[in-house]
Amino acid sequence: MDAISVIRTKRDRGELGDEQIDWVIDAYTRGEVADEQMSALAMAILLNGMNRREIARWTAAMIASGERMDFSSLSRPTADKHSTGGVGDKITLPLAPLVAACGAAVPQLSGRGLGHTGGTLDKLESIPGWRALLSNEEMLHVLDTTGAVICAAGDGLAPADKKLYALRDVTGTVEAIPLIASSIMSKKIAEGTGSLVLDVKVGTGAFMKTIEDARELASTMVGLGTDHGVKTVALLTDMSTPLGLTAGNALEVRESVEVLAGGGPADVVELTIALAREMLDAAGVDADPAKALADGSAMDVWRRMIAAQGGDPDAELPVAREQHVIKAPASGVLTRLDAYGIGVAAWRLGAGRARKEDPVQAGAGVELHAKPGDQITEGQPLMTLHTDTPERFEYALQSVEGSYDIAAPGTAFTASPVVLERIA
Repeated sequence: MDAISVIRTKRDRGELGDEQIDWVIDAYTRGEVADEQMSALAMAILLNGMNRREIARWTAAMIASGERMDFSSLSRPTADKHSTGGVGDKITLPLAPLVAACGAAVPQLSGRGLGHTGGTLDKLESIPGWRALLSNEEMLHVLDTTGAVICAAGDGLAPADKKLYALRDVTGTVEAIPLIASSIMSKKIAEGTGSLVLDVKVGTGAFMKTIEDARELASTMVGLGTDHGVKTVALLTDMSTPLGLTAGNALEVRESVEVLAGGGPADVVELTIALAREMLDAAGVDADPAKALADGSAMDVWRRMIAAQGGDPDAELPVAREQHVIKAPASGVLTRLDAYGIGVAAWRLGAGRARKEDPVQAGAGVELHAKPGDQITEGQPLMTLHTDTPERFEYALQSVEGSYDIAAPGTAFTASPVVLERIA
């Protein structure tokens, strides 16, 4: 077996055999296949695609490159959620403790932000003392004692994916649906959860810009989960407008705590409960998440979960040193608030990173004072930009310009639903 013949097969629109897939993933993980060879293969896959059998085998080979976790010792059924990433997507923060409060165990292995999309671990690290890196034993202990854990995936979990993901990021092949699907699902299947709910974002602020692409990705991932014995469901959800009223790390933690306290923006609450219902149903748990949100039991789990990972749930969250208020230029109805533009602004303010090794500012981001459909008065605050480095404001303002529309007063407006489709 050699790398060149594998590359040529896919370059010429051929179908990769099981032995070819097993060999190339194993050889790349061991360093026998060079980065430039895997880059060529990734581009061939982006251009020519893979069928369901190829994607399933590719995923299985990535799982086999590392360890598999086992939660069979837990007294509760496990349920996990994965979001494909968006702007203001803090849903994991209230969702994990909410589902745990209802009786399922939630082993949530999360990631960091890259580009305009935020990362769950970056958000939680704005809580003083909180730790993302746990050993497998620590993870199991937190899960067993609190019902939920949110942490980084260990190096032993699908190491082939970690290596390939970094390569895709610098070779223009991130968007390849077979590679996105196998990347997400190899980690989730290796993680050992019994059921999985996928939140596939659609719109300007998402990687999938069209409903057709999102549907293809969701169907591919649901098929992969099913093929590997994991009960998997996907929701396609709107990411044309930021979720909630904040995009940034500490800003989003603060908003998540508001949701757990029974408040928070309506779209965040709606999506949190919709995903919780799917997770509980997939895990076979009969409970009402809306009740657990209202009676404070989800907040109790949140506090125990944060404390179990070294964080202080009562600590003051970081606040950026500088603020800049953007005021409405006219009166009327806010009809558009572009998720991508707001996400890029938050990133430029210091909330995100261009490269994985870049630091982030805990207090940086964008705070929204209105959402599409709201009546606006000229001069009222539309959004506030937060950063520790005021020289970033000018660059962030460039991405905010043109990211919103205000129509004449009285203009009719119909909001897009939060949940667009369900795929099972």
